[in-house]
Amino acid sequence: MNLTTKGKYAVLALLDLTLNESRFCYVSLSEVAKRQNIPAPYLEQLFRNLRKAGILEAARGPKGGFRLARASSDINIAEVVFAVEKITNEGTCEGKGECETGAHGLWTSLNEEVNNFLVNKSLNDVLKSQQFQNNLTKQALIATG
Repeated sequence: MNLTTKGKYAVLALLDLTLNESRFCYVSLSEVAKRQNIPAPYLEQLFRNLRKAGILEAARGPKGGFRLARASSDINIAEVVFAVEKITNEGTCEGKGECETGAHGLWTSLNEEVNNFLVNKSLNDVLKSQQFQNNLTKQALIATG
């Protein structure tokens, strides 16, 4: 799996929403974009995909915006990445199909390990581990990504 800027920004933006999580309030896309220094049009595309995947809910109007569709502990990093990344394995083995290098088993195992790691990490897990290990404030955690 190749993690591009799309996946990194999507995770970062959802961590921002997790920190500002309220089951009753929506956060504007422009607020998240500004806090995370992500271009708003780019973030809008990512949020559209995340909404289609059932990860975000959206509301229009003066108090509209976005919020997590489920608790942050129920959203794993893999589903976030898969919602925004175009996953292809064309031209490389990466554990799929025939491998000319003879290391097919290695790439298959690596992909399985990465996928399992991401599936077993929720947004909440990431915040807990970051806050525990680094004892960071909310803004410092988000700013460093």
